[in-house]
Amino acid sequence: MRRIFIVTGEASGDLHGANLAKALKALDPGLSLLGVGGSRMRAAGVKLVQGIGQLDVIGLIGPSAVWALIQRVVRVRRILQEEPLDLVVLIDNPGLNFHFARMAKKAGRRVVYYIAPQIWAWRARRIRSMVRWVDHVVVILPFEKDLYSRAGVPCTFVGHPLLDEVAPVYDRDELRKRFELDTAAPVIGLLPGSREGEIRALLPVMLQAGARLAETHPGLQFVIAEAPSIRTGLIEALSASAGMSVRVIRDQANEVMAAADLLLVASGTATLQAAVVGTPMVITYRVSWFTYWMARWLMLVRWIGLVNIVAGRQIVTELIQQEATPERLSAEAARLLSDPASYNEMRMALRAVRASLGATGASQRAATVILAECRA
Repeated sequence: MRRIFIVTGEASGDLHGANLAKALKALDPGLSLLGVGGSRMRAAGVKLVQGIGQLDVIGLIGPSAVWALIQRVVRVRRILQEEPLDLVVLIDNPGLNFHFARMAKKAGRRVVYYIAPQIWAWRARRIRSMVRWVDHVVVILPFEKDLYSRAGVPCTFVGHPLLDEVAPVYDRDELRKRFELDTAAPVIGLLPGSREGEIRALLPVMLQAGARLAETHPGLQFVIAEAPSIRTGLIEALSASAGMSVRVIRDQANEVMAAADLLLVASGTATLQAAVVGTPMVITYRVSWFTYWMARWLMLVRWIGLVNIVAGRQIVTELIQQEATPERLSAEAARLLSDPASYNEMRMALRAVRASLGATGASQRAATVILAECRA
């Protein structure tokens, strides 16, 4: 029986890991899957390593959290060194997965990296590490294949797995009824991120922007998409003093995006997700000033929103750091709400982004590549 070890980090990695696991099991029902992930991977038939939950290094606070992470990393290293494994699959999360790739190769394992780190955005020298420690890279963005192929890393573009998560069409009226929203009044969707640090930094700004919009656009409705990785009650607590009615919908980000006329979105995968759904948006983000200046120094791309990076131009406004204010956010949202030409132009650009991401079935194609590497 072949055995594959899948290592993910944050919530999005758990989702992609689960979809990959389902596809692997469909191709080889006798396959044994061991993993580090969350509830979705467990439901997909992955035997999770006990006592290891999140392996995301972003947003950790305090020495106890750091110590817990160190203990988890040590356990993963021990598995890589001691367990009988035919293949190690690393999903996203480059902060730790580069380390695990090195450990796996030193232990004589074959390594596949699925959803490759964004070395084209920063730390371009990491391509050398990919050459040394990774046997095959499976990429989900169209321009990544040439980058890895030129460096001599075996690489396959499989399309973006988001295409399998988003329905071809949504019934907006039905969704609004489900969320107890007025089907006739406009809806603003707020997506403040999937980490607690992001929520605390961005949600208050989004809510203040929403309050300003509500003053000038009577009848506006607001709904917040709550990621499953966020502890229950946090968003409600932060929204309690918003001064307006806000609905919180957990673990239905696609549906919230489809129900909304406009989105205020934290920079990240959600911007590409919104593009696939097709809802116009404004991108925003805030970090500490030290982190911001370090990122600006290291970044090799002009934009931080994946939707703009894939498009190769700015089709969505990005309000980052000092520009991420309630005033700027509400002004840009108001402009899109009141300017049908700009609104429709963005919708057309989002359709082009979706088309560039390939066809549905990314997880199945990735599973085919991974099984071939496992047999090798």
